[in-house]
Amino acid sequence: MAEYTLEQKKSFTLTGYGFSIQSNFQDMAAMQKEKAEFWGGLKADGRFAKLKDAAKNDREWSVNEVYQGKPWNYFAVESGKIVADATRIIEFPDSEYIVVGGNGDKETLFDELTYRAFGEVLSQNTDYAYIGGPNATYRKDNGDGTFYGEFWVPVVKK
Repeated sequence: MAEYTLEQKKSFTLTGYGFSIQSNFQDMAAMQKEKAEFWGGLKADGRFAKLKDAAKNDREWSVNEVYQGKPWNYFAVESGKIVADATRIIEFPDSEYIVVGGNGDKETLFDELTYRAFGEVLSQNTDYAYIGGPNATYRKDNGDGTFYGEFWVPVVKK
């Protein structure tokens, strides 16, 4: 099982641009392509820069959430000011979180940490269960071409 920590996190809010995922969750390549196309569009049309300008820190977040019965993915930041055209303000509960951390490539780190959390930690953990709601991964530049990230998923004791 991948290494993880269990941490109490205070509630927090992220501001993001998102899209409804159309791919099957079992088709990782199709989901990665869909996300890459969406995120590329954010950079091309200036919304990525708008979010980064509103951010309180240098963390870039990828958020997964089921919203109105559909799976969504967002690029988000901890916003220090209002982003008027943001898709959504995403609220995370005050809860215990399983945290899976690691270093890697900027473009693959989000998916690697998400897979480790859901594919290894949560599938093998007999003490805690995912409570539903949003889950998120952040990344930040290490300054040497690699990135550090953490996947946070809210859980309850079984």
